[in-house]
Amino acid sequence: MKNKLFSITLIVVVSSLLASCGGAATPGAATPVAPTATPRPTATPAPPAPPATPAPPEQVTLTYLVSQGWLFDAEQELGQRFEEQTGIHIDYQVVPADQYFTLLRTKLNAGEGPDIFGGQSGKTDLKVQYDVERNAVDLSDEPWVELEDPLVLEQSTLDGKVYGLTIWDVFGTTWVVNYNKDIFARLNLSEPRTYAEFREVCQTIKDAGITPIYEPIADGWHHVLWFPELGPRYEQVTPGLADELNANTATFAENPTMLLALQQLKEMYDSGFFGPNALSDTFADATRQIAEGNAAMVVANLTFAQAVKNDYPDFNADSIGVFVMPLADNQVLNINPAGPTKFIYKGSEHIPQAVQYFNFLTQPENLQYFTDNTPNVQSLPFTGVVGKLLPSQQAFLDAHTERGTVYQTAVNYVNPQWMDIGKDLTAMFTGAMTPEDVLASIDSRRAELATAAQDPAW
Repeated sequence: MKNKLFSITLIVVVSSLLASCGGAATPGAATPVAPTATPRPTATPAPPAPPATPAPPEQVTLTYLVSQGWLFDAEQELGQRFEEQTGIHIDYQVVPADQYFTLLRTKLNAGEGPDIFGGQSGKTDLKVQYDVERNAVDLSDEPWVELEDPLVLEQSTLDGKVYGLTIWDVFGTTWVVNYNKDIFARLNLSEPRTYAEFREVCQTIKDAGITPIYEPIADGWHHVLWFPELGPRYEQVTPGLADELNANTATFAENPTMLLALQQLKEMYDSGFFGPNALSDTFADATRQIAEGNAAMVVANLTFAQAVKNDYPDFNADSIGVFVMPLADNQVLNINPAGPTKFIYKGSEHIPQAVQYFNFLTQPENLQYFTDNTPNVQSLPFTGVVGKLLPSQQAFLDAHTERGTVYQTAVNYVNPQWMDIGKDLTAMFTGAMTPEDVLASIDSRRAELATAAQDPAW
């Protein structure tokens, strides 16, 4: 049936074509009927255009310029988590330490700073090195400000505005006298609280054939610690002294407590308490000297016991005790609340994203991750973070509630001349300078640095 219908259709079509293609009528043929015009089909309206798909937002990359030694693996891991959550990438640009500050200052002076830059906190550096009022973003209203230790926060604050975030172990790196408890127990000694007691302890240890204090002078920097680290004691005896020094209304040479501290330091050297090779000793050998019992004491970080344990696994870290440097009868804990700090460049095109990164890093769980996963970090200056200090180290911090800021941070133009002070102290030990000469030399260099910085107080 289907084939039959197809044949009929084909015949009709062919006949229609022949009729329409013929010229005059053929005799005997039927007169053709005029074809009926086939109506044009109604045009189907075009479908509506799909809504335009918005272009995906351009990924933001934050450049972070940082000195070598200031960036730990744990922060980079947190940076990866931050990118996964926000899509914001952190480009860590690590620069060798000896080139870093030159490069940073060049960029800041040219108005081409990175989104985030690292720098040492401390009021002098904030003003002189980084000019934060011109170059950094005011972070005073950020939530982490309430969580950071006040002493630490103060060193990233200028004229009442917070400019930097300091995620650094400022307490674990506190410089204190570390001592071998076994030697002290064998010689029936206790921790000294005055200089007179300290001198007696040193003499007893020396008489036993042991170097009382391993003081490595050859490095040029370590023996300087005995002087500016006592800033809290100078401030305790003369309240407001740091402010007076910064206002150029007081001098080092006029201060009797500073003079006393240097006289006592000179006496310790002359008495042989630093050992026979102090002028050639280096700090790199400190852990060995203590681990092997060649020396009973050394000025080192609060967490020095962990360093000895790391170098000598069989050593008992609990056999190390600590006390504050007792020159000038000091008993105030010397805290250096300054350290590597993060700043947001005021000329950045991504300030909100950089602020977001800072807020991410300071979330309690991220601060804890940073602490737990950074071997060099034993504590952080934020409330709620559980540190890794030994119980004895934590007890030491808890017991020393009276604290103050060291003078290389509290007083302008001291830290930049650190190595020069070291040369002066070495000259004092060898008799080429007197304690009075050293103080006058520090004052002279401070004046030069202040003049170069166009400090109005000078």
